[in-house]
Amino acid sequence: MPFPRPVRAVVFDMDGLLIDTEKPVRAATLAAAIAVGRPMDEAFYATVIGTPWPETWARLKVFFGGEEQLTRFRAAFEAEISGLARDLRLMAGVVELLDHLDRAGLPMAVCTSTGRDKALLHLEKVGILSRFRHVVTRDDVTRGKPHPEPYLTAAARLGVDPADCLALEDSHNGIRAAHGAGMMAVMVPDLLPATDEIKALCHHVADDLHAVRALLARAGH
Repeated sequence: MPFPRPVRAVVFDMDGLLIDTEKPVRAATLAAAIAVGRPMDEAFYATVIGTPWPETWARLKVFFGGEEQLTRFRAAFEAEISGLARDLRLMAGVVELLDHLDRAGLPMAVCTSTGRDKALLHLEKVGILSRFRHVVTRDDVTRGKPHPEPYLTAAARLGVDPADCLALEDSHNGIRAAHGAGMMAVMVPDLLPATDEIKALCHHVADDLHAVRALLARAGH
C-alpha cells in the first residue's frame, strides 16, 4: 500500500505545488537584492522558503540592515514581480490530479502561507479556485507553517480527521506542518530537495503531481 491508511481528503499547498510562483519570486528577490546593493545568495534565500511572512520579514530586515534598506528592497522587488499575476501558470499535472480526485469523490482544500486576497486571486487566475471546498491562508491562523495549525484548520473545515488527510507540499516547513498535524504527506520538490529529515516525515517524495496521481491510483483512489 502506498499509504498507511485510506485517503479521505487531500490538502494542497499552493505556491510551487499548484502554481508555478516560486521560481519567479526567487528571481525577483535576487534581482531586487542586487538592485539595492545587497546581493543575496541561494543559501540564504532557501532559509525563507515556506516560512510565515512575519518571520520572513524579520529575517529580511536583519539581512538588509534595517527598515530603510528593507523598504528600498521591497520597492525593487515589487517592480521586478509586477508581471507575475499576468503570467501565472499551473505546475505539471495539476488538472489531471484534480480531475482524478473529483472522480474518486475526495474533498480538497488549499493550505497556503500566502495572504487570502492574493491566494484567491491567483487560484482564480489559473482557473482552479472552484475546485476546492476551502482555502486556508495565513490570514486564517495565528501560527503559520511549520506549525501544524494551518493543516489542522484545513482538516477541521473539511470535516475529516487529519490522520485520514493527504497533504501535498513542496517545502520543508510545509512537510513539517503536515506531519505535525498527523497527516500523511507527500513532498513534490520545487526549489528545495528532500533532505533526510524531510524524507523521514513524509510517506513519499514524488517527481510531480502526475506521480502523485499514480500513487493514489495504486492505493485504490
